[in-house]
Amino acid sequence: MDRMIYTALTGMDAAMTRQRAVASNLANANTPGFRAETFATTPWHLKAESMDVRGYAQGAVRGADLSQGEVTRTGRALDVAVNGAALIAFQTPTGEEVYSRRGDMEVDATGRLINGEGLQAIGTNGPITVPPGWRISFGQDGTVFAADPAAPDAPAQEVARLNVVSPAGSAVVKDLDNQLRVRGGGVLPNDPEAQIVTGALEASNVDASGTLVEMIEAQRSFERRVQIISTAEQLDQSSASLMSLR
Repeated sequence: MDRMIYTALTGMDAAMTRQRAVASNLANANTPGFRAETFATTPWHLKAESMDVRGYAQGAVRGADLSQGEVTRTGRALDVAVNGAALIAFQTPTGEEVYSRRGDMEVDATGRLINGEGLQAIGTNGPITVPPGWRISFGQDGTVFAADPAAPDAPAQEVARLNVVSPAGSAVVKDLDNQLRVRGGGVLPNDPEAQIVTGALEASNVDASGTLVEMIEAQRSFERRVQIISTAEQLDQSSASLMSLR
């Protein structure tokens, strides 16, 4: 009897984990550059000397869907989208290098070039800082230009180049902070052939309608396992009643 209960409990836990992943995807359906989380359930067994004594369900977020989202023109000079599979390198507040497709850039009060999550963009020569108040623009190869508004006739100056990297051949994983990292540490190599689209943003690759269906399926999966535990309780009570008749 307890085998049924433990199997159902682990199934409930897997269903709850799936619901959290689906809820995260749904909440970020309109977040620029968001990569949908992928979920999988695998069976595993508690081994005894002679036989498998229990079968469990183990559910977890296994990675991220790295397929490209729809690119939409915004007309905003500081919005950038990446062509192909390349990623933009950013720096976390702790100094760690992470990767994202989110390109809604802006310049903060200290001159740091950051995206909508507040992560500082990394250039080929380190974190990018530009003169505060200057007009910023991008070239298709990721070059960052800055123009002094006090000298409108002066040409824009090249101040940095976005570090657009290639994930090809590397194991890239998505963590709980929604950032992509190299599995086991390390950094991705610069992709000199990568091109960006200026005045545009890549949308989330979450399929909102499909994700709603997944949410319903995950809820029903949880409910089915609750019913199994209820059935196990009824069977246990029936067994106890039979034993009391002896």
